[in-house]
Amino acid sequence: MSIASHTGPRTGAEPSAPAISAALAGCTILLPVDRRSGELTAALERHGAAVRLAPALTIVPHIDDEELIARSRLLIADPPDIVVVTTGVGFRGWIEAVDEAGLLEDFLSAISPSQIVARGPKARGAIQQAGLSADWVAESETAAELEAFLLAEGVEGRRIAVQHHGSGADGLDEAFEAAGADVVSLTIYRWGPPPDIAVVRRSVIAASAGEYDAILFTSAPGAQEWLGSAEILQVLPAMRAQADAGRLLMAAVGPITAGPLRAAGFDPLVPDRGRLGSLVRAVVTYFGGGHAPGIETSGGRLELRSAGIVLDGRHLPVSRVGLDILAALVDANGATVSREELQGALPRSVANTHAVEVAVARLRESIGVPDLIKTVVKRGYRLNVVEDEAR
Repeated sequence: MSIASHTGPRTGAEPSAPAISAALAGCTILLPVDRRSGELTAALERHGAAVRLAPALTIVPHIDDEELIARSRLLIADPPDIVVVTTGVGFRGWIEAVDEAGLLEDFLSAISPSQIVARGPKARGAIQQAGLSADWVAESETAAELEAFLLAEGVEGRRIAVQHHGSGADGLDEAFEAAGADVVSLTIYRWGPPPDIAVVRRSVIAASAGEYDAILFTSAPGAQEWLGSAEILQVLPAMRAQADAGRLLMAAVGPITAGPLRAAGFDPLVPDRGRLGSLVRAVVTYFGGGHAPGIETSGGRLELRSAGIVLDGRHLPVSRVGLDILAALVDANGATVSREELQGALPRSVANTHAVEVAVARLRESIGVPDLIKTVVKRGYRLNVVEDEAR
Protein backbone atom coordinates (compact mmCIF):
# COMPACT_ATOMS: atom_id res chain seq x y z
CA MET A 1 0.00 0.00 0.00
CA SER A 2 1.39 3.40 -0.91
CA ILE A 3 2.01 6.09 1.66
CA ALA A 4 -0.50 8.40 0.01
CA SER A 5 -3.30 6.00 0.88
CA HIS A 6 -2.48 6.17 4.59
CA THR A 7 -3.19 9.83 5.13
CA GLY A 8 -5.18 12.68 3.71
CA PRO A 9 -3.78 14.62 0.77
CA ARG A 10 -2.25 18.00 1.27
CA THR A 11 -4.78 20.80 1.49
CA GLY A 12 -5.01 23.95 -0.54
CA ALA A 13 -4.77 24.59 -4.26
CA GLU A 14 -2.08 27.21 -4.10
CA PRO A 15 0.42 27.22 -6.98
CA SER A 16 3.72 25.49 -6.31
CA ALA A 17 6.43 27.84 -5.10
CA PRO A 18 9.90 27.65 -6.66
CA ALA A 19 12.18 25.06 -5.15
CA ILE A 20 14.83 26.29 -2.72
CA SER A 21 16.82 23.08 -2.33
CA ALA A 22 16.63 19.29 -2.64
CA ALA A 23 17.61 18.73 1.00
CA LEU A 24 14.37 16.84 1.70
CA ALA A 25 14.24 14.90 -1.57
CA GLY A 26 13.02 11.37 -0.89
CA CYS A 27 11.59 12.40 2.49
CA THR A 28 7.95 11.83 3.32
CA ILE A 29 6.88 14.11 6.17
CA LEU A 30 3.69 13.82 8.19
CA LEU A 31 1.91 16.85 9.62
CA PRO A 32 -0.65 15.88 12.29
CA VAL A 33 -1.63 19.56 12.50
CA ASP A 34 -4.62 21.69 11.50
CA ARG A 35 -3.67 25.34 11.90
CA ARG A 36 -1.24 26.73 9.30
CA SER A 37 -0.72 23.32 7.72
CA GLY A 38 -0.82 24.88 4.26
CA GLU A 39 2.01 27.26 5.11
CA LEU A 40 4.08 24.48 6.64
CA THR A 41 3.42 22.16 3.70
CA ALA A 42 4.53 24.74 1.16
CA ALA A 43 7.75 25.45 3.06
CA LEU A 44 8.67 21.76 3.23
CA GLU A 45 7.77 21.08 -0.40
CA ARG A 46 10.11 23.86 -1.51
CA HIS A 47 12.93 21.70 -0.17
CA GLY A 48 11.75 18.59 -2.02
CA ALA A 49 9.65 16.83 0.64
CA ALA A 50 6.46 14.89 0.03
CA VAL A 51 3.98 16.01 2.70
CA ARG A 52 1.06 14.08 4.16
CA LEU A 53 -1.63 15.52 6.45
CA ALA A 54 -3.42 13.80 9.32
CA PRO A 55 -4.74 16.50 11.70
CA ALA A 56 -5.18 15.01 15.16
CA LEU A 57 -7.31 17.97 16.34
CA THR A 58 -9.12 20.95 14.91
CA ILE A 59 -9.38 24.45 16.33
CA VAL A 60 -12.95 25.43 17.16
CA PRO A 61 -13.24 29.24 17.39
CA HIS A 62 -15.50 30.99 19.88
CA ILE A 63 -16.67 33.86 17.71
CA ASP A 64 -20.29 33.39 18.79
CA ASP A 65 -19.53 32.17 22.32
CA GLU A 66 -21.87 34.00 24.69
CA GLU A 67 -19.67 33.31 27.70
CA LEU A 68 -16.65 34.88 26.02
CA ILE A 69 -18.61 38.03 25.19
CA ALA A 70 -20.12 38.15 28.67
CA ARG A 71 -16.70 37.99 30.30
CA SER A 72 -15.39 40.61 27.90
CA ARG A 73 -18.24 42.92 28.99
CA LEU A 74 -17.21 42.32 32.61
CA LEU A 75 -13.68 43.46 31.76
CA ILE A 76 -15.04 46.58 30.07
CA ALA A 77 -17.14 47.40 33.16
CA ASP A 78 -14.33 46.54 35.58
CA PRO A 79 -11.00 46.76 33.70
CA PRO A 80 -8.19 44.37 34.64
CA ASP A 81 -4.90 45.42 36.17
CA ILE A 82 -3.08 42.75 34.15
CA VAL A 83 -3.86 41.04 30.84
CA VAL A 84 -2.07 37.75 30.18
CA VAL A 85 -1.86 36.76 26.50
CA THR A 86 -0.74 33.16 25.99
CA THR A 87 -1.17 32.70 22.21
CA GLY A 88 -1.22 34.93 19.19
CA VAL A 89 -4.06 33.06 17.49
CA GLY A 90 -6.10 33.19 20.70
CA PHE A 91 -5.68 36.92 21.23
CA ARG A 92 -6.53 37.65 17.60
CA GLY A 93 -9.65 35.49 17.99
CA TRP A 94 -10.58 37.44 21.10
CA ILE A 95 -10.23 40.76 19.26
CA GLU A 96 -12.34 39.41 16.37
CA ALA A 97 -15.02 38.22 18.79
CA VAL A 98 -15.41 41.54 20.59
CA ASP A 99 -15.33 43.36 17.25
CA GLU A 100 -18.13 41.10 15.95
CA ALA A 101 -20.13 41.99 19.07
CA GLY A 102 -19.61 45.71 18.49
CA LEU A 103 -17.44 46.10 21.60
CA LEU A 104 -14.00 46.62 20.13
CA GLU A 105 -13.53 50.33 20.90
CA ASP A 106 -14.73 49.99 24.50
CA PHE A 107 -12.71 46.80 24.98
CA LEU A 108 -9.45 48.33 23.78
CA SER A 109 -10.03 51.41 25.90
CA ALA A 110 -10.56 49.19 28.94
CA ILE A 111 -7.43 47.07 28.60
CA SER A 112 -4.97 49.59 27.12
CA PRO A 113 -4.00 50.98 30.58
CA SER A 114 -3.46 47.43 31.87
CA GLN A 115 -0.09 45.74 32.27
CA ILE A 116 -0.04 43.40 29.25
CA VAL A 117 2.27 40.38 29.39
CA ALA A 118 2.84 37.88 26.57
CA ARG A 119 3.90 34.25 26.45
CA GLY A 120 6.35 34.68 23.62
CA PRO A 121 6.86 36.75 20.46
CA LYS A 122 3.82 35.40 18.60
CA ALA A 123 1.56 36.60 21.39
CA ARG A 124 3.38 39.95 21.40
CA GLY A 125 2.85 40.25 17.63
CA ALA A 126 -0.89 39.79 18.03
CA ILE A 127 -0.94 42.42 20.80
CA GLN A 128 0.85 44.88 18.54
CA GLN A 129 -1.47 44.04 15.67
CA ALA A 130 -4.36 45.19 17.86
CA GLY A 131 -2.65 48.54 18.40
CA LEU A 132 -1.47 47.73 21.92
CA SER A 133 1.96 47.19 23.46
CA ALA A 134 3.29 44.29 25.52
CA ASP A 135 4.95 45.37 28.74
CA TRP A 136 6.81 42.09 29.19
CA VAL A 137 7.44 38.96 27.06
CA ALA A 138 8.46 35.51 28.29
CA GLU A 139 11.69 34.68 26.48
CA SER A 140 11.25 30.93 27.00
CA GLU A 141 7.70 31.13 25.60
CA THR A 142 6.41 29.09 28.54
CA ALA A 143 3.53 29.65 30.92
CA ALA A 144 5.87 28.73 33.76
CA GLU A 145 8.15 31.73 33.11
CA LEU A 146 5.15 34.02 32.78
CA GLU A 147 3.71 32.72 36.06
CA ALA A 148 7.03 33.13 37.89
CA PHE A 149 7.39 36.72 36.65
CA LEU A 150 3.96 37.85 37.83
CA LEU A 151 4.14 36.03 41.15
CA ALA A 152 7.51 37.67 41.81
CA GLU A 153 5.95 41.07 41.12
CA GLY A 154 3.01 40.25 43.36
CA VAL A 155 -0.58 39.73 42.25
CA GLU A 156 -2.49 39.85 45.53
CA GLY A 157 -5.62 42.00 45.20
CA ARG A 158 -5.03 42.56 41.48
CA ARG A 159 -7.54 41.74 38.74
CA ILE A 160 -6.00 39.53 36.05
CA ALA A 161 -7.53 38.56 32.70
CA VAL A 162 -5.94 35.34 31.43
CA GLN A 163 -6.40 34.36 27.78
CA HIS A 164 -5.79 30.64 27.40
CA HIS A 165 -4.84 28.39 24.52
CA GLY A 166 -7.14 25.66 23.25
CA SER A 167 -6.82 23.22 26.13
CA GLY A 168 -6.79 25.90 28.83
CA ALA A 169 -4.75 23.65 31.13
CA ASP A 170 -1.67 25.74 31.88
CA GLY A 171 -2.17 26.20 35.64
CA LEU A 172 -2.10 30.01 35.53
CA ASP A 173 -5.60 30.55 36.93
CA GLU A 174 -4.94 28.36 39.95
CA ALA A 175 -1.53 29.88 40.65
CA PHE A 176 -2.78 33.47 40.53
CA GLU A 177 -5.89 32.74 42.58
CA ALA A 178 -3.78 30.99 45.21
CA ALA A 179 -1.66 34.17 45.41
CA GLY A 180 -4.75 36.31 46.07
CA ALA A 181 -5.59 37.61 42.57
CA ASP A 182 -9.06 38.11 41.10
CA VAL A 183 -8.84 36.03 37.91
CA VAL A 184 -11.05 36.34 34.85
CA SER A 185 -10.36 33.26 32.70
CA LEU A 186 -11.01 33.27 28.96
CA THR A 187 -10.57 30.40 26.49
CA ILE A 188 -10.81 31.90 23.03
CA TYR A 189 -10.78 28.67 21.05
CA ARG A 190 -11.11 25.02 21.91
CA TRP A 191 -9.56 21.88 20.48
CA GLY A 192 -12.12 19.83 18.60
CA PRO A 193 -12.03 16.28 17.22
CA PRO A 194 -9.94 15.41 14.16
CA PRO A 195 -11.56 15.96 10.75
CA ASP A 196 -11.14 12.24 9.99
CA ILE A 197 -10.16 9.82 12.75
CA ALA A 198 -9.57 7.05 10.19
CA VAL A 199 -6.87 9.16 8.55
CA VAL A 200 -5.19 9.67 11.92
CA ARG A 201 -5.26 5.96 12.67
CA ARG A 202 -3.80 5.06 9.29
CA SER A 203 -1.07 7.64 9.82
CA VAL A 204 0.13 6.14 13.13
CA ILE A 205 0.22 2.67 11.58
CA ALA A 206 2.20 4.01 8.62
CA ALA A 207 4.63 5.75 11.00
CA SER A 208 5.24 2.51 12.89
CA ALA A 209 5.90 0.74 9.58
CA GLY A 210 8.63 3.18 8.55
CA GLU A 211 6.68 5.03 5.87
CA TYR A 212 7.61 8.52 7.09
CA ASP A 213 10.99 10.14 7.58
CA ALA A 214 9.75 12.82 9.95
CA ILE A 215 6.66 13.91 11.86
CA LEU A 216 6.31 17.59 12.75
CA PHE A 217 4.19 18.73 15.69
CA THR A 218 3.07 22.31 16.33
CA SER A 219 1.00 21.99 19.52
CA ALA A 220 1.16 19.90 22.68
CA PRO A 221 -2.56 18.92 22.57
CA GLY A 222 -2.18 17.79 18.96
CA ALA A 223 0.90 15.74 19.83
CA GLN A 224 -0.89 14.21 22.81
CA GLU A 225 -3.92 13.19 20.76
CA TRP A 226 -1.88 11.74 17.88
CA LEU A 227 0.29 9.72 20.26
CA GLY A 228 -2.87 8.62 22.05
CA SER A 229 -4.10 7.08 18.81
CA ALA A 230 -0.78 5.28 18.44
CA GLU A 231 -1.11 3.94 21.97
CA ILE A 232 -4.66 2.72 21.38
CA LEU A 233 -3.51 0.87 18.25
CA GLN A 234 -0.51 -0.52 20.17
CA VAL A 235 2.08 0.73 17.67
CA LEU A 236 4.07 3.04 19.95
CA PRO A 237 6.82 0.43 20.58
CA ALA A 238 7.34 -0.07 16.84
CA MET A 239 7.34 3.69 16.33
CA ARG A 240 9.94 4.17 19.07
CA ALA A 241 12.05 1.46 17.43
CA GLN A 242 11.94 3.41 14.15
CA ALA A 243 13.00 6.58 15.97
CA ASP A 244 15.75 4.83 17.97
CA ALA A 245 17.14 3.39 14.72
CA GLY A 246 17.34 6.90 13.28
CA ARG A 247 14.68 6.23 10.64
CA LEU A 248 11.95 8.44 12.08
CA LEU A 249 12.58 12.02 13.16
CA MET A 250 10.10 13.43 15.65
CA ALA A 251 10.23 17.25 15.66
CA ALA A 252 8.37 19.82 17.77
CA VAL A 253 8.04 23.56 17.31
CA GLY A 254 8.98 24.27 20.95
CA PRO A 255 9.63 22.73 24.36
CA ILE A 256 5.96 22.70 25.40
CA THR A 257 4.98 20.82 22.25
CA ALA A 258 7.90 18.45 22.81
CA GLY A 259 6.57 17.48 26.27
CA PRO A 260 4.15 14.72 25.19
CA LEU A 261 6.78 13.31 22.82
CA ARG A 262 9.36 13.03 25.57
CA ALA A 263 6.79 11.51 27.91
CA ALA A 264 6.15 8.84 25.25
CA GLY A 265 9.83 7.94 25.07
CA PHE A 266 10.97 10.01 22.08
CA ASP A 267 13.86 12.46 21.85
CA PRO A 268 12.41 15.13 19.55
CA LEU A 269 14.26 17.71 17.52
CA VAL A 270 13.36 21.17 18.89
CA PRO A 271 14.58 24.36 17.19
CA ASP A 272 16.16 27.16 19.21
CA ARG A 273 13.22 29.45 18.45
CA GLY A 274 9.58 28.43 18.58
CA ARG A 275 8.62 29.37 15.02
CA LEU A 276 7.37 27.35 12.10
CA GLY A 277 10.19 28.76 10.00
CA SER A 278 12.73 27.67 12.58
CA LEU A 279 11.15 24.22 12.67
CA VAL A 280 11.43 23.87 8.90
CA ARG A 281 15.05 25.07 8.94
CA ALA A 282 15.93 22.59 11.68
CA VAL A 283 14.45 19.70 9.70
CA VAL A 284 16.14 20.84 6.48
CA THR A 285 19.47 21.12 8.29
CA TYR A 286 19.02 17.67 9.82
CA PHE A 287 18.43 15.89 6.52
CA GLY A 288 20.42 18.17 4.24
CA GLY A 289 23.39 18.79 6.51
CA GLY A 290 24.55 15.24 7.08
CA HIS A 291 22.95 14.91 10.52
CA ALA A 292 20.63 12.06 9.55
CA PRO A 293 22.08 8.60 10.23
CA GLY A 294 24.22 7.33 7.40
CA ILE A 295 27.09 5.05 6.51
CA GLU A 296 30.21 5.65 4.41
CA THR A 297 30.36 3.28 1.47
CA SER A 298 32.41 2.78 -1.68
CA GLY A 299 29.77 4.83 -3.48
CA GLY A 300 29.79 7.68 -0.94
CA ARG A 301 27.73 8.43 2.13
CA LEU A 302 24.51 6.40 2.13
CA GLU A 303 21.37 7.59 3.94
CA LEU A 304 18.01 5.83 3.86
CA ARG A 305 14.80 7.68 3.06
CA SER A 306 11.22 6.46 2.95
CA ALA A 307 11.08 6.98 -0.81
CA GLY A 308 14.60 5.97 -1.74
CA ILE A 309 18.16 6.69 -0.67
CA VAL A 310 20.59 9.56 -0.71
CA LEU A 311 23.95 8.32 -2.03
CA ASP A 312 26.87 10.73 -2.26
CA GLY A 313 24.40 13.64 -2.07
CA ARG A 314 22.08 12.34 -4.82
CA HIS A 315 18.56 11.11 -4.22
CA LEU A 316 17.83 7.80 -5.91
CA PRO A 317 14.33 6.27 -5.91
CA VAL A 318 14.30 2.70 -4.55
CA SER A 319 11.42 0.26 -4.20
CA ARG A 320 10.03 -0.70 -0.79
CA VAL A 321 11.57 -4.17 -1.08
CA GLY A 322 14.90 -2.66 -2.10
CA LEU A 323 14.79 -0.30 0.89
CA ASP A 324 14.12 -3.17 3.28
CA ILE A 325 17.08 -5.09 1.86
CA LEU A 326 19.31 -2.04 2.13
CA ALA A 327 18.15 -1.40 5.69
CA ALA A 328 19.23 -4.92 6.69
CA LEU A 329 22.61 -4.43 5.02
CA VAL A 330 23.09 -1.01 6.63
CA ASP A 331 22.27 -2.43 10.05
CA ALA A 332 24.91 -5.11 9.52
CA ASN A 333 27.50 -2.34 8.92
CA GLY A 334 29.56 -4.30 6.41
CA ALA A 335 29.00 -7.74 7.89
CA THR A 336 27.50 -10.48 5.73
CA VAL A 337 23.71 -10.93 5.75
CA SER A 338 22.50 -14.34 4.60
CA ARG A 339 19.96 -14.83 1.84
CA GLU A 340 17.67 -16.46 4.37
CA GLU A 341 17.78 -13.35 6.56
CA LEU A 342 16.98 -11.12 3.59
CA GLN A 343 13.90 -13.16 2.72
CA GLY A 344 12.07 -11.19 5.39
CA ALA A 345 12.15 -8.16 3.10
CA LEU A 346 10.17 -9.96 0.40
CA PRO A 347 6.43 -10.61 0.10
CA ARG A 348 5.62 -13.99 1.59
CA SER A 349 4.33 -15.30 -1.73
CA VAL A 350 7.79 -15.05 -3.30
CA ALA A 351 10.06 -15.32 -0.27
CA ASN A 352 12.85 -17.70 -1.29
CA THR A 353 16.58 -17.42 -1.85
CA HIS A 354 16.24 -17.14 -5.63
CA ALA A 355 13.81 -14.25 -5.21
CA VAL A 356 16.38 -12.57 -2.95
CA GLU A 357 18.98 -12.84 -5.72
CA VAL A 358 16.56 -11.27 -8.20
CA ALA A 359 15.67 -8.46 -5.77
CA VAL A 360 19.34 -7.68 -5.10
CA ALA A 361 20.04 -7.59 -8.83
CA ARG A 362 17.21 -5.11 -9.34
CA LEU A 363 18.42 -3.05 -6.42
CA ARG A 364 21.93 -2.84 -7.86
CA GLU A 365 20.49 -1.77 -11.19
CA SER A 366 18.35 0.98 -9.65
CA ILE A 367 21.28 2.34 -7.63
CA GLY A 368 23.73 2.24 -10.51
CA VAL A 369 26.75 1.45 -8.34
CA PRO A 370 27.36 -2.28 -8.94
CA ASP A 371 30.02 -2.79 -6.26
CA LEU A 372 27.97 -1.12 -3.48
CA ILE A 373 26.46 -4.50 -2.58
CA LYS A 374 29.02 -7.30 -2.52
CA THR A 375 28.15 -10.95 -3.03
CA VAL A 376 29.73 -13.25 -0.47
CA VAL A 377 29.89 -16.63 -2.21
CA LYS A 378 27.64 -19.28 -0.62
CA ARG A 379 26.93 -16.96 2.31
CA GLY A 380 24.92 -13.90 1.28
CA TYR A 381 25.54 -10.19 0.72
CA ARG A 382 27.24 -7.29 2.45
CA LEU A 383 27.41 -3.54 2.01
CA ASN A 384 30.73 -2.31 0.68
CA VAL A 385 31.51 0.10 3.52
CA VAL A 386 34.61 2.25 3.48
CA GLU A 387 36.14 0.47 6.48
CA ASP A 388 36.17 -2.77 4.50
CA GLU A 389 38.61 -1.33 2.00
CA ALA A 390 41.30 -1.02 4.67
CA ARG A 391 41.00 -4.69 5.74
